[in-house]
Formats: sequence, structure tokens, C-alpha cells
Amino acid sequence: MSLTADPPACTVPAAGGSSTHKLVNAGAEKLIFKIKSSNNNEYRITPVFGFVDPSGSKDIVITRTAGAPKEDKLVIHFAPAPADATDAQAAFAAVQPAGTVTIPMSATA
Repeated sequence: MSLTADPPACTVPAAGGSSTHKLVNAGAEKLIFKIKSSNNNEYRITPVFGFVDPSGSKDIVITRTAGAPKEDKLVIHFAPAPADATDAQAAFAAVQPAGTVTIPMSATA
């Protein structure tokens, strides 16, 4: 079971911008994920919760509002998805995260 991010890092202008990344599931089981940010004031992540099918991928969009240049990070917690789960946010509360992926984020002047 593994989840990777492509590209593995995010660089956006400090004045604001967005970046699209793929979460790639190389394993044989469906995964569920939750994304946490070290800076919820200047970053918006879509979606925060979701599923990634076996041997599949899911796009996430990182959007930054204007702010001072600085370094932040996203941490993506993931686990095998419950077989009957349809609501990722509700289902994630019932699982124990099995791993994490960290995406460093840089806001440049």
C-alpha cells in the first residue's frame, strides 16, 4: 500500500496562485485520504478528503492567497478505504491512518 504525490513539491507565487498535483495509488486496494496544511490562512486544498482507486490517481488543487513568502507543508494521511464507504470525510473518522505523504510548499516573491 503506497500513495505518492506528483509533483512531490509545490511552488506558487506569494502573491497567490494554484498548483495541481496527482495522488497516485500504486497498490491493489482502494485508499482513503485526508489532507492537513500547516497554513490554513493562506492555502486552500480541494478536495480535503477523498478516495483513490487501486492503480488510480486523484487530482488535488492547492490554491494560495496573497501573503508573505514562506515555507509550509501539506501532510496527506491515508489508509485502506472501508469497503462500503461512500462519504470520505465520515469514513476517515473510522479508520486509523496507515501512512503519510508530505508535500513541501514554497511561496516565492
